[in-house]
Amino acid sequence: MKISTLSLAVAATICAGAVGAGQALATTTHQAAPKTLKIVMRDPGCHWFKLGAKLTRSATLTGRVRLVNFDEAALKVASRHGMQRIPMGKSLVVGRGNYVIMMVGQAPDDNYLRLTVR
Repeated sequence: MKISTLSLAVAATICAGAVGAGQALATTTHQAAPKTLKIVMRDPGCHWFKLGAKLTRSATLTGRVRLVNFDEAALKVASRHGMQRIPMGKSLVVGRGNYVIMMVGQAPDDNYLRLTVR
């Protein structure tokens, strides 16, 4: 009886150590660096996303995204969680969601940029 109780206690200790080690490994994973998406000034329409050599008004990316403002004025980034500003020459990291990006004091004929982050 004492031997089986001792064996059971040792087995429980080993299992607890293995589970604890697995949890420690899971919490030390590193997040990937955010992808960079440039917002540039170009006529017509004032501001555009620059994806490589292509200019576009909408983009869909996976993972976190760093928006960098190379426009001529501050930008407003609106989502269902509220609105944030990106000053000229600065950046903002956004996560999952749908975003509409517009320039502060924007003319009615300027582009509204749409970003989807999955």
